[in-house]
Amino acid sequence: MKPLLLYIHGFNSSPKSLKATLMAEYCQRERPDIRVEIPQMPCYPLEAATFIDELVQSLRHEYQIALVGSSLGGYISTWLNDRYQLPAVLVNPAVKPYELLQDYLGEQENPYTGERYFLEPKHMDELRQMNVAQPSRPEQLWLLQQEGDEVLDYRQAVERYSSCRQTVEPEGDHSFVGFDRYPEKIIQFLGL
Repeated sequence: MKPLLLYIHGFNSSPKSLKATLMAEYCQRERPDIRVEIPQMPCYPLEAATFIDELVQSLRHEYQIALVGSSLGGYISTWLNDRYQLPAVLVNPAVKPYELLQDYLGEQENPYTGERYFLEPKHMDELRQMNVAQPSRPEQLWLLQQEGDEVLDYRQAVERYSSCRQTVEPEGDHSFVGFDRYPEKIIQFLGL
């Protein structure tokens, strides 16, 4: 099967994010045989889950799919790994977004797309339904975490993914400083 890298961006982000761009550029330059998909994720959790699930369903019989998920995309990638046994690299992943995003209830605007939408408590329930308490295939997951993440408590991810491969760096931030060091190692880990 042909290799496909599916990059899942985080909350209020887009395919134009720096990490997504770095992964796409690396593949284009070094591994043009890999198809790279970086979809614009819907803003609402249930819509995002349905959208990404249908995308994987439509591609999985033709492609060997592997995931990179950042922040909320890491949470969604963990859910997809549990459903389809797809290997995934999780970059500063959200572990309990249904708690974290309580502070964001109300009107939102995606700074990349300009899309305006309204987050409600029911959306936190949608996120909770996607929760994977313990990875069912820990050998398929690699946590890339920086302790200086100002958005998420890095200790939650270190604990949740304790049975998985981990690279935990001191300092850094939520964007994952120096991510450009990792695309080649990511592709190797994912087996693409």
